[in-house]
Amino acid sequence: MPEITILKRPREEAVITQRMFFKKTARGKVIKVLRERYLRDDISCGIDGCRACDATAQTVLSRSGDTTHKSFPTGHYILPDTNVFLAQMDLIESNFFTPPIIILQTVMEEVRHRSLPLYSRLKALTTTDERKVWVFYNEFRSETAIVREDGETPNDRNDRGIRKAAEWYNTHLTLAHPPIRGQSKSAPKVVLITDDYANRQKADKDKIPCISVRNYVDGMKNSDQLLDLLSATGSDEVEPTRAVSGRTALYDDYLPMSTLVAGVKAGQLYQGHFNANQYNYLEGTVPVPAFTKPILLVGRENMNRAVQGDVVVVEVFDEREWKAPTDEVIDQEATLKNDDAEDSEEEGDDLMVHEHESKALRAEHTKKAPTEKQPTGRVVGIIKRNWRAYVCHIDSTSLTSSNATSLGLQTVFATPVSRLLPRIRLRTRQAPSLIGNKILVTIDRWDITSRYPEGHFVRTLGKAESKEAEQESLLLEFEVPYRPFGKAILDCLPPEGEQWVVPPKSAAIPEWRDRADLRDLIICSIDPPGCQDIDDALHARRLTNGNIEAGVHIADVSHFVHPETAMDNEAAARGSTVYLVDKRIDMLPALLGTNLCSLRPHVERLAFSVIWEMTVDAEIVDVRFTKSVIASKAAFEYGEAQLRKDDPKLNDNLTQSIRLLNSLAQKLKAKRMAAGALNLASPEVKIHLDSSESSDPVDVEQKALHETNSLVEEFMLLANTSVAKKTQESFPQTSVLRRHLPPPPTNFEKLQDILLKRKGLKLDVSSSGALADSLDKCLDPKEPAFNTLVRIMATRCMLSAEYFSSGSVSRDTFGHYGLASPIYTHFTSPIRRYADVLVHRQLAAAIGYTPLHPSLHSKMHVERIMEVVNRRHRMAQMAGRASVEFYVGLALKGRNEREKEVTEDAFVIRTFRNGLGVFVSKLGLEGLVMFKRDTQFDAENYTISVPSSDIGRPDVTISVFDKVTVRIEVEKDKNTQRGRVKMTLVSPVNSRAL
Repeated sequence: MPEITILKRPREEAVITQRMFFKKTARGKVIKVLRERYLRDDISCGIDGCRACDATAQTVLSRSGDTTHKSFPTGHYILPDTNVFLAQMDLIESNFFTPPIIILQTVMEEVRHRSLPLYSRLKALTTTDERKVWVFYNEFRSETAIVREDGETPNDRNDRGIRKAAEWYNTHLTLAHPPIRGQSKSAPKVVLITDDYANRQKADKDKIPCISVRNYVDGMKNSDQLLDLLSATGSDEVEPTRAVSGRTALYDDYLPMSTLVAGVKAGQLYQGHFNANQYNYLEGTVPVPAFTKPILLVGRENMNRAVQGDVVVVEVFDEREWKAPTDEVIDQEATLKNDDAEDSEEEGDDLMVHEHESKALRAEHTKKAPTEKQPTGRVVGIIKRNWRAYVCHIDSTSLTSSNATSLGLQTVFATPVSRLLPRIRLRTRQAPSLIGNKILVTIDRWDITSRYPEGHFVRTLGKAESKEAEQESLLLEFEVPYRPFGKAILDCLPPEGEQWVVPPKSAAIPEWRDRADLRDLIICSIDPPGCQDIDDALHARRLTNGNIEAGVHIADVSHFVHPETAMDNEAAARGSTVYLVDKRIDMLPALLGTNLCSLRPHVERLAFSVIWEMTVDAEIVDVRFTKSVIASKAAFEYGEAQLRKDDPKLNDNLTQSIRLLNSLAQKLKAKRMAAGALNLASPEVKIHLDSSESSDPVDVEQKALHETNSLVEEFMLLANTSVAKKTQESFPQTSVLRRHLPPPPTNFEKLQDILLKRKGLKLDVSSSGALADSLDKCLDPKEPAFNTLVRIMATRCMLSAEYFSSGSVSRDTFGHYGLASPIYTHFTSPIRRYADVLVHRQLAAAIGYTPLHPSLHSKMHVERIMEVVNRRHRMAQMAGRASVEFYVGLALKGRNEREKEVTEDAFVIRTFRNGLGVFVSKLGLEGLVMFKRDTQFDAENYTISVPSSDIGRPDVTISVFDKVTVRIEVEKDKNTQRGRVKMTLVSPVNSRAL
């Protein structure tokens, strides 16, 4: 028997190669994790022509580095520490910032732990071809790997590791660039970039070249363009503006995070999202489950530097201090128009602005009935900031010098496009040249001594009102990903490209495996005008037993988009296709969305079909799900299908199929309504463009709804419901579903009170069926549009529908309130919704077509995707509405130029102490009519009395639901240089005199 010798590794070596850390499990248990790391000495430095590294190793950095910097004429590479990437990513990503960058593994890991969005941007930077970036795995190189010392913090350990790597690089470069006889040129340097003063001191002590970010940028040849990109939080050398330094605190400090967490857990504090008031910048609310009404925050001090979307912690005041929301429009720009960006915190100005704001609020909260009051409190801490890059314009009145050639540093106000955001103070050398442009600004900090947050300029989007700048600003404002699809994504497409076709039928061909051949069925699609991404098609035919077969056929997107591929990951990140008036931001590459997956007529396409056998009364006898191959016989627009259905001269198979589908749809809808489904309304308009090539709007009209709209809707609802039942039965823990929770009755209190007092109508909200019946009775014989208006207002009282994982919530909350359905999902639009793609995969597994991908067995994974998809879905909706609003403004501007005066009928939907909120149904446009003269406001009865425009006549009383005529103008804002819609009353009183 051979002798076996066991060799034990020296303890000193084990200490270096082992990494130990503590980790908290999902249940809160802390465990110790020990990981072995294998150290190597062959990890390349990434520099071209390095003699000390393996000649076959990949390199991306040039041999001499960058030689254009004033401080490093012999060439250099930069090695930023973690905080540089956390604070100065806008600078690093700039096309003007081009030095070769070395990113350490230590830095990558620390950024990933601190901020996933920034980590994603950093990863994207390492893969771009335009930049010279090298990732060096210092934790695995034997000369640069370090071990945390006793008593050393993780941050200090990482800083030491970064200095160690910088020191090794400079020694390594000396070996790689040995001196050549007769030449005095020295080797390039690796420069540590850090804003940590203590870190720089230690680096200087070790003779490691180092510099702060600001000093480094100062020495670059294009420093004027880059200095504005510096974040205020990133540098310890930036002097605070006079407005911040030496000032008394305007806000309370936030409580420590441990106190916040403990307070929320104990029920003494409340956590929620901060929502700003679009009509009054001095008010905000925080909805929390503990109260039926959201917590009201009144005044700057109580909002305590919260910004729209921040996750905040709120302390609720004693009930005696509760207040009601304001009934006055308080506009930030008007109230603070004389505030100075640099001196806005001077003692006199501070008192004057504070008094102005206090006066605006005082009158509002003293005359309210006790029933209108709601929980009131103050923000005591921030759990998570929602800060990002915001679309803004420079407030021209805040410039101290308007000389276009002046490069002096100025402190100016950037006013965000969104009315929900505060003005941002920033320092820039480009202020005069930025006037009249849309720009991107990021918030860096908001000190307790500053009335405004401070930020930095990122980039210019273009001239305000130009379609390109407005469109890009809209996409950025709603965080719509619009970058072109990258090579890795396009490589996932079929190599045949547009030439791909369904192969001839054969059992040996994968496309035909377990697919039903439905090519002979009379199938057609019915879609909005101009639709290119045709998701769905339908058919219906009579069976020999007297029943009817009806089918919904959906594009088989999951055949082309496979799990865990680059295209799948991109679709998951985008979440939804975004439809703008003249542009579509696709979730999937156009080759799939508008070609290979689109169910075009007279072309064979892969589909996923849901086929029912029904009685003539639309009772479901049977349902089956199958992958299929179809060949659509026609692609109709809603109007075309309606004309075909109504034409008595037509009686072909296709027309009979449409009539049969319509007959079933009417019966399906009647059953839904009888079950308590709601027939709600939203303002939808159609923009008429100058031509198919032009994007100039010429007119606006309300969208016409045909019977065929309802036909398609009913069968899509039926398909979604049928699929939801099937997938939930098969995957009860991870099925992707969609729900619509019942709204709290308090959401309807205001609308109920208005209807009762103004029209004598009662609104029963005890159930969806009761609400549906009540809405049907909300009629005004003199005004047919009144019922639609009430439905629009009721829709705004609802909660938003959301996607969820079936195992994440209790079974009794699965229902869809608006549809009166106990279970629901989205299956019918996989080209434009990622949730539908997941549902397709789950349904394919449920019918045994393919096994379910492991990721869809993970409840945590599905929950994470649902969170992203819900957010993207909301943003896509808001971006679409904002695009319509912008084009309505352009169309109105054109009408203003062609016509002497543009007037439209409108309904009053809200009364304020100093104005009216009106809704122009023809344009789907909501606006404010403001009164500058004194008015008599009756908050309890929702009326406002204004002086008559005719001398000697009594005051005119206007109330909610009244029909008025408004004059609509598009005027150019002197400050923003952007057109904005302005409304004034024409009748019953001419408000220009007011």
